[in-house]
Amino acid sequence: MFKRLMCCLFCRPACMSWMLVGLLGMMSTLALAVETLYNGIVLPDVWPPQRKELKREPMSPPYLKNPPKVIPIDVGRQLLVDDFLIEKGDLKRTFHRATYHKINPVLKADQPWETSGKSYFVAPFQGRVLYDPSDQLFKIWYLHSTTGDYFCNSLGYATSKDGIHWEKPVFTESKKPDAKSVSPQKGTNLVLQGRRTCCNSVILDYNAKSPEERFKMYGSVHFNGKWNCVYRTSPDGIHWGGPLVERPVWGDYVLAFYNPFRRMWVYEARIHGGAVGRCRAYMENPDSRKLAERVPYNKGMNVEGDSVYWVGADDLDPRHPDPRFKNIKPQLYSLAVAPYESLMLGLFAIWTGPDNRTVAREGLQKRNDILTGFSRDGFYWARPDRKPFISPSWKKGTWNFGNAQPVGGCCLVVGDVLYFYFSARLEDKTGMHGNATTGLALLRRDGFASLGAGDQAGSMTTRPITFKGRHLLVNVDCPQGELKAEVLDTDGKAIEPFTLANCKAVSCDKTLAAVTWQGVADLSAVSGKPVRFRFHLKNGSLYAFWVSPDRSGASHGYVAAGGPGFTGATDTVGMRAYE
Repeated sequence: MFKRLMCCLFCRPACMSWMLVGLLGMMSTLALAVETLYNGIVLPDVWPPQRKELKREPMSPPYLKNPPKVIPIDVGRQLLVDDFLIEKGDLKRTFHRATYHKINPVLKADQPWETSGKSYFVAPFQGRVLYDPSDQLFKIWYLHSTTGDYFCNSLGYATSKDGIHWEKPVFTESKKPDAKSVSPQKGTNLVLQGRRTCCNSVILDYNAKSPEERFKMYGSVHFNGKWNCVYRTSPDGIHWGGPLVERPVWGDYVLAFYNPFRRMWVYEARIHGGAVGRCRAYMENPDSRKLAERVPYNKGMNVEGDSVYWVGADDLDPRHPDPRFKNIKPQLYSLAVAPYESLMLGLFAIWTGPDNRTVAREGLQKRNDILTGFSRDGFYWARPDRKPFISPSWKKGTWNFGNAQPVGGCCLVVGDVLYFYFSARLEDKTGMHGNATTGLALLRRDGFASLGAGDQAGSMTTRPITFKGRHLLVNVDCPQGELKAEVLDTDGKAIEPFTLANCKAVSCDKTLAAVTWQGVADLSAVSGKPVRFRFHLKNGSLYAFWVSPDRSGASHGYVAAGGPGFTGATDTVGMRAYE
């Protein structure tokens, strides 16, 4: 290369064109190496970030300090959980809690093989609940045990048409497995059995290369004296092939999820990070099997191989309400992650005590509260709300006394409502590890946070944004008030005819409502141009806004673990999903 360059400079000036082409090619390659996300965030050259340790300081996402100059909003509903999209305004942000469904627990021990022991365990404990559009069923994979042992030895399977009333199929096995595959246990609903299991991340892969790999499972299984990450695939979630990968890992609580924004499979492992205690390590790979093949052992407190320190609890997290345990520093027990609309949603199980010996001695349970977090780059978390999103009762005799744990996939989208499944336990005189069931909590769609105003009207102006769609939609609650919007240019001037005066007032309580202007059919005139939205609100709450390419209101954002009416991982149907 050097000799050819010297030749161009001193011997053959005509070859300067070759040099310029080469340099431009190198510059192009370097430009491609920089990853720009769907929302305009540019990732640094080294990714994931190589953190040396974890501290008890709140994580500070770089994209909130330095947001993109122009933010594309073509992917998903734009949630108002942080100030990423907001330039200025005087609307008040409020965070909202999930509420328990009136029927709870929705899944419990009610079959002979589930009630034959001294205790029961019928809970996902980081298993999975999802909606499968191929047969239009809610599906759950949950841990099963009757021994009261912390390590369950079976994986149960159940289905539902509405997500509330569940059926446990009794398998009459007709397909004889080969030497490597596994058949369900005849006469039960158990699809895997025989090994001590802690977690099973079951993922529906819409982009699977083969129908036989439509479902993928990363499990933490104890055998040969060690915890192992076991990777399997299945065509139906019932018949699982033999382990394609088995690798020793340090902790029992290992999980996996898919980040579709970056097309990355992510593995997260339990480690102990010094001052933060129990926390999570992170590893990514674009290939699901290679990810499993490269999971590290971690040795408890250190990251290894491709893994890096990720996230733990901090001093803003809640403390145990019982005065006896108020001095215990919170730790991150587990973290469920899923793509929801335009961001990654995280459900943080924050452990606040007591320790295992106290739990066993006093017949208690660990207290884990479930809190929310939001990430726009898939690694850094904004956690502006530190009140429990879902919390155990800590009242003896109740099914949800303690140890609330989120479910992989985080939530399902069911019309106007988000379904959050979680596991919880009675106080346990048999040794704290049994008597677990599955609960259901509900939240308004997009309802994690809202911007609101009372009798005195307020406004919110976005940062510069771009979009390719034509129809402005909002999730708004203002039946006794009104919402209007105007479109501004980069200098802050209203663009005709998208002015405040021309906007038709929206006065309703809907999770999908159109914003329109007199004398114009849609936003085509400003599509593809940098603009700002300014929303004006009185006596109401705004939860989200987005621009759709069609009148159905489809957001083309991600729907977490799916839901009725959706045909894949994203909302391509809009209003039809409500029907």
